[in-house]
Amino acid sequence: METGGESLLRSRSRTVNNPSTFPDLDGGSSPGRHPHGNTDNRITSNGKIEVEHVISKKLQLKKKAEGLKSDLMRQFESQVHDFMDSLIEESTSLESTPLPAAFSSPLSDKERSKLGHFQPPHGHGKHFVTRRSLLDELFEVNHIRTIYHMFIALLILFILSTFVVDFLDEGRLVLDFDLLVYAFGQFPLVVCTWLCMFLSVLLVPYTLFHLWSQSQSGSRGQQRLYTWLFGSAFLLYQGLGLGFLPTFVVVTNSLPPASCFIVTIEQVRLMMKAHSFVRENVPRVLAWKKDKTSSGPVVPQVSQYLYFLFAPTLIYRDKYPRNPVTRWGYVASKLLQVLGCLFYTYYVFVRLCIPQFRSISLQLFNLRAMVLCVFNSILPGVLVLLLGFFAFLHCWLNAFAEMLRFADRMFYKDWWNSTSYANYYRTWNVVVHDWLYYYVYKDFLFISQKRFRPAAMFFVFTVSAVVHEYILAVSFGFFYPVLFCLFMCFGMMFNFIFHDRRKGPIWNILMWTSLFLGQGVIMCLYSQEWYARRYCPLKESSFLDLLKPRSWSCQRDLMAGPNKIKWDY
Repeated sequence: METGGESLLRSRSRTVNNPSTFPDLDGGSSPGRHPHGNTDNRITSNGKIEVEHVISKKLQLKKKAEGLKSDLMRQFESQVHDFMDSLIEESTSLESTPLPAAFSSPLSDKERSKLGHFQPPHGHGKHFVTRRSLLDELFEVNHIRTIYHMFIALLILFILSTFVVDFLDEGRLVLDFDLLVYAFGQFPLVVCTWLCMFLSVLLVPYTLFHLWSQSQSGSRGQQRLYTWLFGSAFLLYQGLGLGFLPTFVVVTNSLPPASCFIVTIEQVRLMMKAHSFVRENVPRVLAWKKDKTSSGPVVPQVSQYLYFLFAPTLIYRDKYPRNPVTRWGYVASKLLQVLGCLFYTYYVFVRLCIPQFRSISLQLFNLRAMVLCVFNSILPGVLVLLLGFFAFLHCWLNAFAEMLRFADRMFYKDWWNSTSYANYYRTWNVVVHDWLYYYVYKDFLFISQKRFRPAAMFFVFTVSAVVHEYILAVSFGFFYPVLFCLFMCFGMMFNFIFHDRRKGPIWNILMWTSLFLGQGVIMCLYSQEWYARRYCPLKESSFLDLLKPRSWSCQRDLMAGPNKIKWDY
């Protein structure tokens, strides 16, 4: 006796082998077919489903499902990226712990509502809130403040060792600080150059924007003409007035490194501020032109723009959260700490850098010398990195914030706890990161309609690397793209290797190890090139000679002779 399953299988087999059941083969229709011949359910007279038609329908459904799956995955990925971007933006609006009474006097509910959150225009962008700098909070813990005391003790030891060595060599105390005098040489020219840059940024971008906003009430043809005219004038000013002229002054007058660094840093800062002012206010005028809700476009006051030029932020807002009072004792302490970091850096160079690189520069450049140089440069490189962070991102910015009663003090986050380079880049310098995120990354995605996120990230890295290398090239007086290569090669690679999914102490250790090694490479190679260009000057240098690293070919026998030039630094 055969089972019901076996009989059903044999009946289906007979149906497949019967050619009369397939109209495509015999050219006719089977008797007893359903009257609707083009319907989806084609049934034969004995009620059996046509196998060939079912297979084709299954293939079509599978193809549709695969297409639907790919569309859903693309939409899901886009929504996830949008969610992460909005999460990063909203994370900046989280207020820190309530401020203690030592930081500001108690505020009423009305004042807290006024000073609490300053929303960006049109509901997007950075949120400014009242919060303290992280180190100010950490230094209230005795255990953390002890680390600060240890650095002060190390500075005292540097000073004592320098005094003792000078006394043994010279028979007297040497207090001339000749390295600082050399590094900050021609300072009156630096001040004049800065005043010219600042006054031009105060007048030109604001005037161009004001004239352009007034022209948007005319006809459409006039609006386009004035948009091209004033937009071209602004770009020309950014490229020529702020870009070329300060660099020309620095190069033609051969300013020393620290003076060059001040001019170039202020040049880049003012260019970024001018861009932010125009970028944040142009959409407001365009929105007014579309709705015409008032008699004229809303143009910021000169006082608001002037406050922004001094405020420790690169994102323009008409108003920022403000503290009720200025603590001038706090300002004095921060400025004194900046001065202390300056002398700290001086002693690091005098005791750890100059003696080493003077002797290394007399040797032929080879792999052994480079490896020893890199590892010997890690300690001074890391000290300079930490001193630069503490002096500028904490002390200098907090001093100006306190003088202006600027209440949002999140200039950095806990970058030292980073387990990924992605988090390190976001938390090391929040001021610059915000500008790059909103005006480079997000604007790139807006122009590309959010289709090229890797290209947007690559563009951000490129802009940051080019600007950093430009500052060092102008300050040192030579082009040696060590920092650019580290940014574009290892920085991009580590950004994907040390990503946000890496957690645990081991990744923080690896991050610090690579950071230490990178600082040693930067300190070693730039210092070697600095001394090589002074010990091995070229009588007739071409443009290619200026681009070629001199430390690769500078040899000791080239310096031996009656015409040898003695260089102090």
